Amino acid sequence: MNTVLNITHSILGQPWRWRMLETDARDPGFAPDDLVTQLLLARGCPRDALAAHKAPSIRAFMPDPSIFRDMDRAADRLANAVQAGEQIAVFGDYDVDGATSAALMILLLRDLGLEARSYIPDRLMEGYGPSGPALVRLKDEGASLIITVDCGAQAFEALEMARVAGVDVVVVDHHKCASALPHALALVNPNRLDETEGAAHGHLAAVGVAFLLGAALIRALRTRGFFADRPEPKLLDLLDLVALGTVADVASLKGLNRAFVAQGLKVMAKRGNIGIDALLTASRLTRAPTSTDL
Repeated sequence: MNTVLNITHSILGQPWRWRMLETDARDPGFAPDDLVTQLLLARGCPRDALAAHKAPSIRAFMPDPSIFRDMDRAADRLANAVQAGEQIAVFGDYDVDGATSAALMILLLRDLGLEARSYIPDRLMEGYGPSGPALVRLKDEGASLIITVDCGAQAFEALEMARVAGVDVVVVDHHKCASALPHALALVNPNRLDETEGAAHGHLAAVGVAFLLGAALIRALRTRGFFADRPEPKLLDLLDLVALGTVADVASLKGLNRAFVAQGLKVMAKRGNIGIDALLTASRLTRAPTSTDL
């Protein structure tokens, strides 16, 4: 009865049915000709949230960044660094999520008047994640604060070396965590086992978590009067990076991620980011990009 697109069986003879309750098909509001509605219901979207998911906006899905553990601590430390003009290093990963996370943090800090440096490890020579020698070297070269993005949640040895060397490390990650956490000044990760409200956003890519940290940082600086004589950065202009990292990391496009990608594609179409504009040009894309193009 509840078949998909009027197809009853797969090529191997398996029944092809929607992943939804049979009661949905009998619901007076169920529209069998609305494929998007059927897909959203099958993926667990509540019926009363269909409108928000079909036209996702940041306002509708954006949580208070403070619900995440260590978020306010990380934002306050970053705010101190911005106001004091400290040297900050952003340690990224070599995949798209890591690169866009690093780019987002560097561009935001640049708008705040701080020229942070980036460090992307060599995939073959250094492997994945932060290494102790690399963190210590960044400290020796002047960095008083290091932000790791898309890595660090399991970097116990490296972060201990950084602690001994006397450099503060803020970890921004989304990978699964163990019950024990590495030593860091702050570890922002919705997939921490001790998360409560923030655990509902465990589907975020690291670049999404970095965006939330950016929002928390701007709010912290605003409360300190930092923007009394200067404009606030336009954080929404960085959504093109968030969309790219989210899709490229194959993050689930539900909830906040749907808003990130839907709105990020609109920002990307404006080609305001010189790097993304170059990628679009190299891809010979002349129309507005879609998630498939990412």
